[in-house]
Amino acid sequence: MAQDWIRTGTGLGVEKVRLAVPDFKPTGGDPALLKTFNDTLFNDLDQAGIFDVVSKSFYPLSVPGTPEEMRFDAWANPPANAAMVAFGNFGVQGNSIVMQGWLDDVKNTQSPQILGKQYHEAATQDMARTIAHRFADEIIFRLGGGIQGIAESKIYFVRQNSHGKEIWAMDYDGANQHQVTNLGAISLSPRISPDGSRVAFASTAHGSWDILMWSLELNRVVSFPRFRGTNLSPAWSSDGQHLAFSSSQSGDPEIYVSDDHGAGLRKITAVHGPDVSPVWNPKTNAQIAWVSGRTGLPQIYIMDADGTNPQRITDQGYAVSPSWSPNGQFLSFAWIRHYGPGAPGARDIYVMDVASRQFVQLTHNGAENDFPSWSPDGRHIVFQSRDQIWTMLADGTQQHQLTTAGRNSQPNWSFK
Repeated sequence: MAQDWIRTGTGLGVEKVRLAVPDFKPTGGDPALLKTFNDTLFNDLDQAGIFDVVSKSFYPLSVPGTPEEMRFDAWANPPANAAMVAFGNFGVQGNSIVMQGWLDDVKNTQSPQILGKQYHEAATQDMARTIAHRFADEIIFRLGGGIQGIAESKIYFVRQNSHGKEIWAMDYDGANQHQVTNLGAISLSPRISPDGSRVAFASTAHGSWDILMWSLELNRVVSFPRFRGTNLSPAWSSDGQHLAFSSSQSGDPEIYVSDDHGAGLRKITAVHGPDVSPVWNPKTNAQIAWVSGRTGLPQIYIMDADGTNPQRITDQGYAVSPSWSPNGQFLSFAWIRHYGPGAPGARDIYVMDVASRQFVQLTHNGAENDFPSWSPDGRHIVFQSRDQIWTMLADGTQQHQLTTAGRNSQPNWSFK
């Protein structure tokens, strides 16, 4: 679907590693924990975007639980025809999960082992998932060019209820959905800090639109200044030292920058027309992309972090919700390219190469797609579609839905 110039980690023009992931051999204990582990590990590797995961229907009948039980020819030849096999054993001893896992290059029979890991953790469903995530990330790191995996990353989002809208969080794969705030107000645009300790968001909890700061360690709102006017769409710099946000404290909505505690406030835009939705280039923190209505309909612009050198990068339609890729090369955003009476009017997710201004459309479902956010490995994008949260690979493939309950919007992927 994506043109050859997309270089997001999934469209590199190289053949994907053919990987087999047989169920781990049981060594005793609760079979429900083993099933959770097996299902999570397979899903993590299948969704990684860098593997061709072999269907389990092609696996040999005899599955190894230790390196001594590995039969290379059975896995390297048809029907499995695997290059790599992730395997091991899993059981419960006392109150602890004991898991041993290996990754073998079955084409290299002289020196097959690439990875060997052992984990001892509490015997709970959460820890069974966590162990699977950690082992999957180890495999992804070794076979994916040294890029850290995302299996332990989080997604923050907004869920509507009878009292308003609250901030929620979930694992990257949609598991463990849970409410973060309980303010009985309208809260929007959650943005998790780079160190994972705080969530900045806009809320009416104090009677006006303010930027609030929620401590995940204290489970409550912590101090952040209240400014005049309407204050919306906070965004963290990737070093965690600054916030950018939109504020109408001077009359017209403009982009402001402060430190992470709200001090040192300075206005960096000063043109008539609303300026909202800033996002930092996470590679350098030297540029900010944002949405401006200064020419009429909203368009995506970029500028230096001090407000100089503004450039419009979308040329038509209605463009909102920019999100910068971790490598600083791409912007993803929502775009109605043909906007107005008689136009098709679908809002889709696009990716643009900032330097060349080339772009590619990722969604084609005719729905209201919005609020894209990049995963920390640059291989995935989470977005909103039809009041639910979805993910896809950054080339637009492997789209799948993460939420089903309620009305959900404005997802934001954690930095790590």
